[in-house]
Amino acid sequence: MNNTAEKEVHAETVESMENAAVSGANSQLRHVWAIGGGKGGVGKTLVTANFAITLAKAGASVVLVDLDLGGANLHTCLGVDQSTKTLTDLFSPDVKNLNDIAVPTSIPNLSLISGALDSLNVANLPHAQKQKLLNKLRQIPADYVLLDLGAGTSYNTLDFFLSADVGILVVLPEPTSIENAYRFIKASFYRKLKNIEYLYDARSFVDATMNQKNELGIRTPADLLASLEQQYPEVGSKVRSAFNNFDIKLVVNQARTETDSEIGFGIRNVCKKYFGFNLDYLGCLEYDSAVWQSVRRRKPLTTEFPASPLVPSIQRMVGHIVAEQAEKLKRSELGL
Repeated sequence: MNNTAEKEVHAETVESMENAAVSGANSQLRHVWAIGGGKGGVGKTLVTANFAITLAKAGASVVLVDLDLGGANLHTCLGVDQSTKTLTDLFSPDVKNLNDIAVPTSIPNLSLISGALDSLNVANLPHAQKQKLLNKLRQIPADYVLLDLGAGTSYNTLDFFLSADVGILVVLPEPTSIENAYRFIKASFYRKLKNIEYLYDARSFVDATMNQKNELGIRTPADLLASLEQQYPEVGSKVRSAFNNFDIKLVVNQARTETDSEIGFGIRNVCKKYFGFNLDYLGCLEYDSAVWQSVRRRKPLTTEFPASPLVPSIQRMVGHIVAEQAEKLKRSELGL
């Protein structure tokens, strides 16, 4: 593709994303996106920050929330000084809502709620505090709220991921990262299943099958869903419907070769076969030395290095998600 064609495609992508973002903002609904990963160092914060900046530049109001509890550093990527108020203050009587502790960034329309000064024990939120935080996230007066989650599969991390409208999983093209990504997906699957309220009599059956050495011969989540439909048709149908809406997006970060970029398709195929649901592979972000340079400068990639090849890739991914969410909203309003 020549440079002129590339610029035309790029301009079309940006325009489409801006239109969709404004459409999403006009819906008067909070769109919550959560970005997670199976292990640390895969680029969750990079993706979160630059997805948020892309949305803000498209005209939507955006709030970033650093939920890497106990290890927050999103403020550093944005070049924002440590705030005197963080998530810890939400649980004090002086703060009524999360908007009270949001600080502006250098990007118009973009604010940050930091966890930078939180003590380490905040990483293990009690259930009541976690529920309060989940409720408050939906009340933030912004068009889009993006959550930068910590690594691993703690219940807190999984619950924040599952509570979002869009869950985005970031993975590196490395065996350890891929293995941990599968663990994250599996843990999310079972956490979602365990939280379904209408399991009723089927709950003991589900609990028994969560052990892969169970005597029922159920070895995969896909087997579990099929057996649940057979043993408890009504409940199984509802559970199947719930997992049809189990929407996880995948981003492969730091891809260096074509084989690296194709890893996402392999993960998608395994998820369909093993878990029984469709994973949406957004594509890959190529390795670019501009990333570590932007971190050292404490400047966002998309603003410090606008010519980076990652910028149009990020815009395309954001545009895809926003357009898809707008279409879902439209179908819901039409009762489809």
